[in-house]
Amino acid sequence: MKNAPGLVSGSRRRQRTIERALAVVLVALGCGMAAASLMGPLVFGFMGYRTSETTVNQLVGSDAAALFVVFPATILAAVLVFRSQPAGPLLGSGIGVYAIYTYAQVIIGQEYLRLPGNVEYWFPLLLAVFVFAEAGVVLSLAAIPTDLPAPSPSARKTAGISLLAVAVFLVVGQHLRSLLAAWTDPAALTEYSSSPTPFWMVKLMDLGIIVPAAIASGIGLLLGARWALKIMYPLLTGYAFLAASVASMAVVMYVKGDPDASLTLMAAFLAFALLFAGLALMIYRPFFPGKAGSARYQLR
Repeated sequence: MKNAPGLVSGSRRRQRTIERALAVVLVALGCGMAAASLMGPLVFGFMGYRTSETTVNQLVGSDAAALFVVFPATILAAVLVFRSQPAGPLLGSGIGVYAIYTYAQVIIGQEYLRLPGNVEYWFPLLLAVFVFAEAGVVLSLAAIPTDLPAPSPSARKTAGISLLAVAVFLVVGQHLRSLLAAWTDPAALTEYSSSPTPFWMVKLMDLGIIVPAAIASGIGLLLGARWALKIMYPLLTGYAFLAASVASMAVVMYVKGDPDASLTLMAAFLAFALLFAGLALMIYRPFFPGKAGSARYQLR
């Protein structure tokens, strides 16, 4: 039975209302991230982070990525959403995941009352970014059409393997060594001894949120589960931006001669960022007309 014209028209109006709200939220989110980056030590230095020099270097790198990579991508997502392009909400959901992850650490991961700074006075701005990020994820999920062009089977397999590789990398490559150092000889690890709060917060978010989600989505994609696509887009998109952010951190730390920096580490993170940029392009390829692999996939 075909839907009545009135029902279709009403459904489309509701969809357009959600899309317009999402476009506004994404513009606000992008402007908020840009403002926070400009106010910090990257540009004007009005906002002083209460953390160690090593973590400040990391935050400067994160601000650079937010200003020069994530902000333009957020405006692009808003334009795509306003034009009712299905890639827009998917891109917006990944940016929201990135911003929630990043600015939760910026707000909570400070050594308040112990180290100098004034970041607490900028809490309203950072809170606004966090709230816009939450709203962006919720509205993006509501705005995603039910019928989407899906990646090819080989692309889904590649994405699944990549997500599992992310989980392994985070556990073994990123966190295991520093965890062992924190348990056995914490004074030998500058990152931990100088700023333990962000150290443990990153461990919690990576190992408690990102790794389980990556494992679930990766296995689901390899098994051909439809629900896994709903996780794949925001997770891979968000992690592509996080990879760019971490690479920017590594560059800033190396340029400033940070004791925890190294040329090998910087090169590895830059390669990692390029890899995930390529993966993001791969999963968004079906959204562009004339590209191969534009088979329809019904999300439920």
